[in-house]
Parts: sequence; structure tokens; C-alpha cells
Amino acid sequence: MLNRSTVFNFKIFYRQIAYVPKHKPPDHRDVEILKDFLAKHEKVLVLTGAGISTESGIPDYRSEEVGLYARSNHKPIQYQEFIKYPKVRQRYWARNFVGWPRFSSIQPNATHRSITQLQKKGKVTSIITQNVDRLHHKAGSTNIIELHGSGYIVKCLKCPYEVSRTELQEVLMRNNPHMESNFGMVRPDGDVDLTKEQESSFRTPLCPKCESPLKPDIIFFGDNVPKARVEQVRSQVSACDAIFALGTSLTVYSSYRIILQAKEENKIVAILNIGPTRADDIIDIKVSTKCGDILPELCNAL
Repeated sequence: MLNRSTVFNFKIFYRQIAYVPKHKPPDHRDVEILKDFLAKHEKVLVLTGAGISTESGIPDYRSEEVGLYARSNHKPIQYQEFIKYPKVRQRYWARNFVGWPRFSSIQPNATHRSITQLQKKGKVTSIITQNVDRLHHKAGSTNIIELHGSGYIVKCLKCPYEVSRTELQEVLMRNNPHMESNFGMVRPDGDVDLTKEQESSFRTPLCPKCESPLKPDIIFFGDNVPKARVEQVRSQVSACDAIFALGTSLTVYSSYRIILQAKEENKIVAILNIGPTRADDIIDIKVSTKCGDILPELCNAL
């Protein structure tokens, strides 16, 4: 008979594998190619996408069969809709509120920990991540640029006020004691499925300073990466001698242009990702397998 701890651990394991697409295990040649790549470069910039967080149990959007586009009719929040429509903000915050405890409790996996080890060994100079989950921070990495922002910070749309998402959760709990934490699938932004009644009864957070709407510090679809962050990224790309892209299809232009800049500056680019990417025809090295199956071995080899 299974005890409660065994069942709990099984659920965690299932979530960790449920969102990883089908893939082949790495072969010896894959390992040797990437070992040689890392051995030859001393200032490697790591670019990461949702594909590394699937191994922690956070689904991505685009993966075949297991991504959110394949699993449901869910469409990501649009920036202009969030800005314009109170009902959209209410729906977003209600679902984000219920999903936050689980989303914020998710832990880094072997890929995040391996990147941290490569950084401690002096091999990785900086990390640019498309993810908003702060798993790189939890793994102990430093010099991280969150290209698309962070789900852990919330800002006012009108004034300079900002608050941690953890602190805001306490406010939302006081304002919405009727909400039940009855959630299903955690999405890349911490979103979940709720009934219409639960959404319509939710008290949306407002800025305590000016009573304007609050928004997570995330670049929603249709929004632009701040110019200062773009310049920071460009500077880091110029300072490195190679790019190592992990778990990203590079579909979004804000990440793809990093590769374009790197190639314009004659940098070597290696991609480790399950499935094709937007840059496959212009990069130097491509290995198609799960990051967590190969990164630890690369760390141990250096």
C-alpha cells in the first residue's frame, strides 16, 4: 500500500516529466561535441528558455504534444488587453492568485544547478533567461538578465510603486478569503483554470499609493522589452566569446536577435534543445536532447 509521502513524491515526479517533449537520449558524440565547445571558450553567455523549466514541472507553450498550445485552447495574456480591460485584469489576477503557491514552490532542476556550477568554475560569465520563474536565482546563479521580466515583482501601471509578489499574495488572501486553492494545470506564467464565478468575485489588486492597476513585471505578449534591458543584453553578448542556448526554440524575436547579434560579431553559437529552433540554419552546433540529461556530465568533465 502506498503511503502519503510516496504518493506525493510520485506526483512531483509526474509533473517533472509530463511537460518534457519526446526526445532521444544523448549519444557519446553529442557529449564530446559540447565538451569541446565549452573547453575552447572561457566567456560563455548562457541563454535559456522555457525548455529548461519543463524539467521542474512548468509547461512551456509550444512543445509538440505536451506544450500548452497542444494541451488546451489557452492563449497567453495580451499586454493591450490587460492594460485596457478591468475584466481581463480581474481574470488574470484571480487565476494567478490561486496558482501562485504551487508556482512559487517549484524548485530548480539539474540544468539550473549545472549552469550554476559552470558559472562557479568561471566558464559562464552571464545568463540571459526568457523565463519569469526565478529558478536560476534559486539555484544560486548570479549576473542574470531576466529578458522578459519576473513573476516575483509587481509594479503599478501609473506610479513608481512596486511590491514583491510574495507580499502581494498576503494582501490578496486578506481581500479574497472566499477563494479556494482548487487549481489544475500550472502555466508558464503561474496561471491556472478557474470557474467564471470564481473569477468574477475576485477583488483585483490596486496600487496602495494611487489606486491604479497593478501588473506583474513580466513582458506580456504584444509588449516590448525595455530599451535599457536590450542594451544591457547587447553589451553582454559583445563581452562574451560564445553563446550556449538551452531549452529555447528562439521563436520570440527578443531571443532570436541575441543569436543574430552573436553571428554578426562572429561568435560561436551552440544550441541544446529538444526539437527545431528558429536559428538552426545559422548556428554552429546543434544538439537535440533533454538539457538535464547532458549538462551534469559536461560540468563534471570540466
